[in-house]
Amino acid sequence: MVKKKTVKKTVETLTHNDATRKNIPTAEFQSVMEKELQTPVKVSYPRGNTGLDEEKQSRNPDLDPQLIWRGKDQQDWSDLVVDAPPLFIQEKVHPKVLIDDLVTKGVDEPYRMFTSRAEYRILLRQDNADERLTELGASLGLAGSDRISLLKSKRKLSLKFIDFMKQQSIAPDEINPFLEKVGTSPLKQKMKLIELAKRPQVRLMDLIEEIPGLEAIKNECGSRAEEIVETAEISIKYEGYIVRERMMADKIKRLEKIKLDTEFDYERLKSLSTEARQKLRKIKPGTIGQATRISGVSPSDISVLLIYMGR
Repeated sequence: MVKKKTVKKTVETLTHNDATRKNIPTAEFQSVMEKELQTPVKVSYPRGNTGLDEEKQSRNPDLDPQLIWRGKDQQDWSDLVVDAPPLFIQEKVHPKVLIDDLVTKGVDEPYRMFTSRAEYRILLRQDNADERLTELGASLGLAGSDRISLLKSKRKLSLKFIDFMKQQSIAPDEINPFLEKVGTSPLKQKMKLIELAKRPQVRLMDLIEEIPGLEAIKNECGSRAEEIVETAEISIKYEGYIVRERMMADKIKRLEKIKLDTEFDYERLKSLSTEARQKLRKIKPGTIGQATRISGVSPSDISVLLIYMGR
């Protein structure tokens, strides 16, 4: 029997001569936080309320040894610990908006830190700063439990005003003298209090004095009555604008998840305007959301980008 000749097999070594990688973070990933704040925080989730307790008590290691072999039994007893990096959301924190402005809008002239340049001017208001930032501050150890308690009390009483007015109607003969006094048209039939409060001529504080039920809620507010009434009034009068801007903010959030190649050649997309191609090539946005904030990039240019990406 003739032996077959053995042929040694060799593995070819592949070299990638052009394998270069540019690892330059784009604007939205460049952090302005101190190094110690960038480190993820260890967050522990107890497993005690997961329904595993009874099952774990009934386990017999002799009958089910793989629990011991794989370390699963010990894993189930321990808490779930995960890394939680700090997140700063644009419509909650002004500095993030201002930094993004400097990157996307440029500094051809002296930059003035106007909050009116923020995308969400109705959401970023002075009167709701505590609602936007107190819980975030508490998570970073900057606000105590007393501040959280005050915030919860404010929210509860403000919603109590709104819920009462949504449920209660008032007859023309009960409210028309007040309406005529403040210079707005009288009622011809019953109307919900919430609709009256939306009229620009009707101040909520004045309306409260005419309605015993609202007066009782105001008394619960104590020394913070003016602050809480103002919060409720803004929520009522500007509800439509606030809801619309919230929808717009949610849309922008979705666009932030659509990534763009920072090395993409925008000159290939002839459907983009000349100014848009120049700005996109210069700034190199990392997401569609950032591209929408570049001056000179119109909504039609964004549509072209979305079409190109198959969205």
